[in-house]
Amino acid sequence: MRHIRSRKHSSAHIAAMVAATFSIAASAADEVSELPEVSVQSAKEVPFKADQSASQKFTKPLIDTTQTVQVIKKELLREQGVFSLTDALRNTPGITIQLGENGNTSAGDTFSMRGFNASNQLFLDGIRDLGAVTRDVYNLEQIEVVKGPAGADIGRGSASGYINLISKLPSLTDANFATIGYGTADKKRGTIDVNKKIGDTTAVRINALGFDGNVDKRDEVDNQNFSIAPSIGFGLGTDTRFYLYSQHVRQDNTPDGGIPTIGMNGFFNADANLNAGRKVDRENFYGSDNDYEKVNADMVTAKFEHDLTVNSTVRNISRYGRTNIDRVTTGMNTGATGLVAPSADPATWTVNRSRQRIDRDDEILVNQTSLNSIFDLGGFKNSFVGGLEFIYENQKSKGFGTAAQTVNGVTYTAISNPVANLYNPDSNAVLGIPYAIPGLTTDGKTTTAAIYAFDTIDLNDQWQVNAGLRYEHYNTKTTAGTIVTVANQAQFPGYAVGSIAPSGGSASDNLLSWKTGVLFKPAQNGSIYASYATSYTPPGSANFALTSTANNQNNGALDPQKTDNIEIGTKWDLLDNQLNVTAAIFRTENDKQTSFDDMLQPAQIGKTRVTGVELLAIGQLTEHWQLSAGVTKLNAKALDQQSNVGLDTTAVRWTPDYSATLWTQYQFSNFTIGGGARYMGDQKRLVTTENAATTNMPEIPSYVVADAMLAYAVNKNLNLRLNMYNIFDKEYIETLNNGGGRVRLGMPRSAMFTAEMMF
Repeated sequence: MRHIRSRKHSSAHIAAMVAATFSIAASAADEVSELPEVSVQSAKEVPFKADQSASQKFTKPLIDTTQTVQVIKKELLREQGVFSLTDALRNTPGITIQLGENGNTSAGDTFSMRGFNASNQLFLDGIRDLGAVTRDVYNLEQIEVVKGPAGADIGRGSASGYINLISKLPSLTDANFATIGYGTADKKRGTIDVNKKIGDTTAVRINALGFDGNVDKRDEVDNQNFSIAPSIGFGLGTDTRFYLYSQHVRQDNTPDGGIPTIGMNGFFNADANLNAGRKVDRENFYGSDNDYEKVNADMVTAKFEHDLTVNSTVRNISRYGRTNIDRVTTGMNTGATGLVAPSADPATWTVNRSRQRIDRDDEILVNQTSLNSIFDLGGFKNSFVGGLEFIYENQKSKGFGTAAQTVNGVTYTAISNPVANLYNPDSNAVLGIPYAIPGLTTDGKTTTAAIYAFDTIDLNDQWQVNAGLRYEHYNTKTTAGTIVTVANQAQFPGYAVGSIAPSGGSASDNLLSWKTGVLFKPAQNGSIYASYATSYTPPGSANFALTSTANNQNNGALDPQKTDNIEIGTKWDLLDNQLNVTAAIFRTENDKQTSFDDMLQPAQIGKTRVTGVELLAIGQLTEHWQLSAGVTKLNAKALDQQSNVGLDTTAVRWTPDYSATLWTQYQFSNFTIGGGARYMGDQKRLVTTENAATTNMPEIPSYVVADAMLAYAVNKNLNLRLNMYNIFDKEYIETLNNGGGRVRLGMPRSAMFTAEMMF
């Protein structure tokens, strides 16, 4: 069978490189109009299984890609009744969700992957996606989870991999799809997806979302989201195509600071009364009714594609995006003095409340240029990917205060935060809003210029070798202001106490990340591979905010952290290519972390080493029986890490030994019945030799949660679905703060009824 080029999936069949840099590829491609290649695509569409990545940087189909890549398609998310990105990622094992201090991750997707933080490794159509937005899946074709260090793919900061979200774009096939849903906690949701051909080669598409609802078993907490994503495509079906698309998100939420951990299994406090205290009601809201969270996010993208030959395509994509989050939220201080028991009567017990305000802008401007080509060179088939990328990123945060102080001659009054009754909090209590302090704005900028190239060489029908690299120069600058106090005045000579002194810093460097692999195909439907990859995480990668603190990883004088990964795996398409199964073993080591030596002096000697095994299966067992499943075993160790007071760290936070996910469904007549479960092992919070008696909750206990679904196809244009979540009403901790005193519990038993309409 000859290779059939599909415009929809051309990026996975051909490779790319920069025209000016690899001009030999384009000329060679003219000489090779057809290249024999056995297709591994299924004979018919398999709803949950993907054979290709939508990324332009993969040179081969997924079965011949030498690393773990899991694709979560929109069809699976629709059947599960999944709406948020964090819920969607529960389909892949090895990912955990975090809760920030004082509730500051109420908006925004915050998670770790394979033991390393990956919150800043979100990409939309191959471009980094900034901003504290709780992302919805309404405008996504699929979610691609790429695991292992990926510096060659995406550049700095990719210690554990990245998440690539693939947008819906116009096509020449008219299709209209809409949903209306209603669920427990008065949740109301509607979406629309309209694709219309308006000329022989032109089409428009509009996706929109409206959501309004409360949070199950949470007093006062609600969320609103209105989003729209218009797009237009020109030249569709021709050699030259142009897409212009944008997305606009407006969220209005009540931030949720969670509840205290008192009374939960494993909780401990030195106060005997508190240590014996009962749990609080999960409905309790410890914030104020004037807490708010508003998110405005806008981005516009222009993508140009031109087929130079049947095997060569040049692309350019440009994007500008800006996100603003304005939030006032209430957190609980549940440390040593946070919970107070003035008597043995629980009715008198209180918890301290703190107020936090964030007003932050994230901005990004990107341009990528690439050329894809397949050609023969030296008697071997070569698949190249190469490109140039220029990025400007900016994060600007305003500074706020809560204490009584005088700054630059202006006297500020302390913000009053009355304590809350532990078991009967009052959301009507008057709490102060942190005040803005002119001159305290932190403004961080990073510019990046990069060139990348990948090549896969077919040595023969069974053996392939590949290599890739990315060379980039980055420059990070931070300007900020610091209030001069008696304690820090020595750091700012010439500045009086109460004034604002300039602070910040800059860092720039050249990074060379690379990967290589070898693949053996014992059969056309299977592969065995080994690969090695690297990445770098320089100071300020997460928020572009550099500091001069000696033991802080964002100190601009420090070296970038380096991550290395070795992976050995196998992938097979079974049951007439309807079911894909993969297995991989890997070891990832992140070096040059900030720590302290035996003399308690700052040093970059810390390491994190994660070894693991991952098994995945996705596709269909029969024509009517679908399956998506995965399990991961991780062994995470911290090496040569201790604090400035000599507390050794031996484990890695939020990294369970085992995690697993399962979803399966069966269709009969017009009915579909499905269900699944996910398991999460213990997630350690306490990973030092610290005295556990003063640390609240030491870990998140393991849990199993089960979901179910029942659907009925009324006719070809109407489908009714009932999704039931946590059907056994398991109470479990979903996220725990770093101090162990505050949690958000997982969703209780709840449901969503959805009508899907095709017209």
